[in-house]
Amino acid sequence: MQITKDLVEYVAELSRIKLDDRSAEKMEKELGAIVQYMDVLNKLDTDGVEPLSHVFNITNVMREDEVRESYDRADILKNAPEHTDETVVVPKTVE
Repeated sequence: MQITKDLVEYVAELSRIKLDDRSAEKMEKELGAIVQYMDVLNKLDTDGVEPLSHVFNITNVMREDEVRESYDRADILKNAPEHTDETVVVPKTVE
């Protein structure tokens, strides 16, 4: 993939950043180097290599989901400084 000035300007527009001509040229070279390195990685022989989700040999350590009794709403609300019949009332933070 060839990195062109038009592509750099397009990516900058998508990113909502402004680049002057000098920065655009620098970005064109840097993105080109990244793409060239990806081409090197694509040439590596990965046959027989299992895909990994993590570099360490770990397994899921979460507990099983169980349906359990919940707390009583009235008991929870009685501890709130201000509440309605169903919710805790908090101060307004955004006007």
